[in-house]
This record gives sequence, structure tokens and C-alpha cells, in this order.
Amino acid sequence: MLITQNGEAKLVVMDVKSYEEREQTLAMLKILALGNREIEDGKFRDVEDVFAELDKADD
Repeated sequence: MLITQNGEAKLVVMDVKSYEEREQTLAMLKILALGNREIEDGKFRDVEDVFAELDKADD
């Protein structure tokens, strides 16, 4: 529900489930944005290197 004042949107009312889903979506978007920033900054490792390191840890 959207409440207006003088023709301008002033307040949004929503059910709890919708609010929680919105919060989860925003959290995931923030995580994706942080991941993209780390990739742009060169803060990542090649998947082959990660799996090779995991294989060594199993030995």
C-alpha cells in the first residue's frame, strides 16, 4: 500500500513476508556488488589454483 500526501508518495506499507524477502534480496545484491568490486581490484584467484590447493590438502 502506498500512502500519499499532497499527491506525493510518503509511505509504503507491506506485509512482513514481503519485507523480509526484500531485505534478503538487498543483502544478496550487496554481496554481489562486493564480489564484483573485489574482481575489479584483482582480489581473486583462479579456480584451478583453488582446486589444486584443495587436492594437496586432501593428501
